[in-house]
Amino acid sequence: MNIGAGEALARLRAGNERFVSEALDSEAITTPSRRRQVAIAQEPFAILLGCSDSRVPAEIIFDQGLGDLFVIRVAGNIVAPSQIDSVEFAADRYRTRLVVVLGHSTCGAILATLEELARPASEQSRNLRSIVDRVRPSIEPLLVTEVARDHAALVRHAVRANIRASVNQLRRGSRLLEQLIRDDGLLVVGAEYSLESGLVDFFDV
Repeated sequence: MNIGAGEALARLRAGNERFVSEALDSEAITTPSRRRQVAIAQEPFAILLGCSDSRVPAEIIFDQGLGDLFVIRVAGNIVAPSQIDSVEFAADRYRTRLVVVLGHSTCGAILATLEELARPASEQSRNLRSIVDRVRPSIEPLLVTEVARDHAALVRHAVRANIRASVNQLRRGSRLLEQLIRDDGLLVVGAEYSLESGLVDFFDV
């Protein structure tokens, strides 16, 4: 049964609270009956575009199980055409009405981008370019502000800026998603996971 974006967001918040308090719902992980149920069909209640970082598995930090989340993972939770296509697919096919762009503290892709931007162009890695080029526009403006003087603060602001950039790309970079937002209750929000505390902070809701 499909649920609205508000209820879906409440479920994620409640699941993260269980994760942080170590009061996990054993039924949410997996059972043989649940496995058989979702083998027939799936109805994910939220779409997660998250980072590939091994410390940020969405199903675990939100205490969800098989068939609950449609998860797309890519370094730096960036938005490229294939990610937009995947979000469109789930939103349209499964009528999932919540999309969360999930970044996290001290993101390696953000750190790598900042390091690359500090190097001469001739020394920058070609292998990182596809990620750096997508992260760069959101964080480059920070380099000429006061925050750039404090590396830790710069990283924190860059993580948030990158998440917001991905949210805006999903909200405005797809005709289908724009239509679902306008007419059918689709909600696209940003969130940041703290590696240290386990808490997820939702913003731009």
